[in-house]
Amino acid sequence: MKKGKLLLEMFITLFKIGLFTFGGGYAMLALLESELVEKKGWIKKEEFLDMVAIAESTPGPIAINSATYVGYKRAGALGSAAATLGVVLPSFIIIFVISLFLDAFLTFELVGYAFRGIQACVVYLILSSGIKMLKGVKKTPMSIAIISVVLICMVAFSVFLVSFSSIFYILISGAVGLTVYGISCAKGKREEGNK
Repeated sequence: MKKGKLLLEMFITLFKIGLFTFGGGYAMLALLESELVEKKGWIKKEEFLDMVAIAESTPGPIAINSATYVGYKRAGALGSAAATLGVVLPSFIIIFVISLFLDAFLTFELVGYAFRGIQACVVYLILSSGIKMLKGVKKTPMSIAIISVVLICMVAFSVFLVSFSSIFYILISGAVGLTVYGISCAKGKREEGNK
């Protein structure tokens, strides 16, 4: 019975996040962190940062990958199914209802204003989520260098209208991180061997 209560709680929590977040997975990150780390305590802050990195690196939407991860960690396969269904179902219902009335829906002038307001909120949610994650990153020379280079490249490419996918930033940063980790492991083994 206790597991059933946890499954229901996960479903409801992630359903609420899916229902009240517009703008996709990045916009959900702030709410995911607030609910999963601060309110529910299902995962720790460091684990949340790792979860986001893994969810971003694997195929599929970040919110679904995150929900699946948390659900599996807390309650196994049933937990991952409940959490994933919870985060997906609101979008499915909303899009289904909108599709029934799409033509009539788009003719309302207020709908256009609402979507413009939602866009501003999405920018805020993504920015606040990024700032929170940045505060949680360990301040090592490598992490500072990677963040600085990525930010400079993003601004420069935006100013000069260079098309460069954010996926490449993630892949290049991951490759640099793995290389540095491999070098530090090899260096550690070499120092152990010299003792």
